[in-house]
Amino acid sequence: MNLDLTEDQRMIKDMAENFAKTELEPVAAKLDEADDRETFLKNLKKAAELGLMGINVKSEYGGSEAGVVAFSLAITEIGKACASTGVTTSVNNMVCEVIQAIGTEEQKKSYIPKICSGEYPAGGFGLTETTAGSDPAGMRCSAVLDGDQWVLNGNKIFITSAEYAGVFVVWAITDKSAPKGKGISTFLVENGTKGFTVGRAEHKMGQHASVTNELIFEDCRIPKSAIMGKLHQGFRTAVGELAGGRIGIGSLGLGIGQAAIEYAAKYALERKQFNQSISEFQAIQWMIAESYTELEAARLLLMNAAFNKERGRPFAREASMAKYFATETAERACYNAMQILGGYGYTREFPVERFARDVRITSVYEGTNQIQRLIIARDILSSLK
Repeated sequence: MNLDLTEDQRMIKDMAENFAKTELEPVAAKLDEADDRETFLKNLKKAAELGLMGINVKSEYGGSEAGVVAFSLAITEIGKACASTGVTTSVNNMVCEVIQAIGTEEQKKSYIPKICSGEYPAGGFGLTETTAGSDPAGMRCSAVLDGDQWVLNGNKIFITSAEYAGVFVVWAITDKSAPKGKGISTFLVENGTKGFTVGRAEHKMGQHASVTNELIFEDCRIPKSAIMGKLHQGFRTAVGELAGGRIGIGSLGLGIGQAAIEYAAKYALERKQFNQSISEFQAIQWMIAESYTELEAARLLLMNAAFNKERGRPFAREASMAKYFATETAERACYNAMQILGGYGYTREFPVERFARDVRITSVYEGTNQIQRLIIARDILSSLK
């Protein structure tokens, strides 16, 4: 088995790392503490210009066409510097991929290049509702065909980048008589459409620069042509895209965890207690060893899931395993880092406190880790029957 990166993968990783260190890292703390939308959007534009918003998207639609492994590598590097930029980049890639997978040629050419180029700062993924979080099939948002228009009514919550997304992929019930999960279709809704409102931003524990909002549809009329894929077959698409999104969120968590423990390890070399560097103490060494080992295992799980997806192989179980393990490992790494810094780790003078807040949501994004365990177990048990 060859674990070496290809030339393209190495180039994407190095480019993302350089971008993260020179553009994102210097302003990450500022973006966490103050509402500086201008700087955040400028960085998203720069990421788009580098080809980071459509890494697994065909070049004919403005994508980099570098594959899923390169996508995972890039999100990890961005996540190490700024989790808010990392999650926005991950979701943008996911939105482009779903349009590429089931959109018409006209839809692909109309929307994907705008996200990839940065003309649209972001794309929105409109799936979650108050009654449809871990159970997306329980959604209530509906779409009714009225002549040559679809009429949408309902709400979506926790939508990343909603305030500045140019277009949203939205799932809604189109056949209320169908069994649960069977009568759902996928639509494209442009921001600014009459009857569509972006609600207030959530006040979050971390990832402050990335806005998260409610979407409100009140007799929102969109063209009949706004539907993507087959009528009533949208739920399968949503589940498939969530599996791919888990690679992105796992990679984001990995990056945050790496940043935290790397900072703590360097700090341990400099910090002195009892007339010696605290890196000489076994308790500190074990925390460093534990985190580095677990994060390396998480990286390999993510590479395996990404490789399987890239090769067109089944990858849902592998993506759930990678997301679940990577995000929980990253959280432990952040708390180990805080412990190594002692009281300083709890202050905003040092970045570890921010890493710990930013990483917490990764075990919830794209399906909670409890749901990931359920998916993994069901797949394993099903394969044994």
